[in-house]
Amino acid sequence: MTQSNVLNEDQRDCLQEISNVAMGQAGDHLARLLDAFVILSIPHVNILTPAEIAMAVQTIDENNVSGICQGFIGGGIAGEAMLLFNDTSFVDLAKLMKFEDELNEVGERELLIDSTNILVGALLRGIAEQLDIEFSFGPPAIMGQHQELGKLLMSNNVRWNHTLVIEVNYQIENYDVQCDLLVVITESSLPRLFGKLEYLLD
Repeated sequence: MTQSNVLNEDQRDCLQEISNVAMGQAGDHLARLLDAFVILSIPHVNILTPAEIAMAVQTIDENNVSGICQGFIGGGIAGEAMLLFNDTSFVDLAKLMKFEDELNEVGERELLIDSTNILVGALLRGIAEQLDIEFSFGPPAIMGQHQELGKLLMSNNVRWNHTLVIEVNYQIENYDVQCDLLVVITESSLPRLFGKLEYLLD
């Protein structure tokens, strides 16, 4: 990793504050949309490898998870958002999303895609607005269903080695729904992102 891609404390604090503000906006939007209280964690910002993420995601305590990812790009910054659900979340997630079809593998995939469109969009739009850019989104892609987290993250779906990750945990009050949203910024985008942060810090 080059020196220009090392996150300093001021940049980390700035990005954490941006993520915090975006989370607040996303949580408010989700609460109205889902008619439920959304419990949000403090966002964690760090430079990580996929293996380190598997250790860092403390809130997922089940053996198996299901994951979906969605690419985004805008203002010279690209990356992908990964949404990871505990497998125990699906029954309550279906209630929350008012999903009435059969909860089989196809139904779960549909729920994952619907959740991604809501959760990822709400957070990333808030981040983009503060950075004065606009993100375009690719179609969501299923990473895997009912797999161990480490296996999911180390699969061929993960196309990066060592880069910046923003981790946000969502919980829904009175529902057994718990998921982690990981926003991964590509290493080649970091100089551009850090330039934006420096502008905000000046």
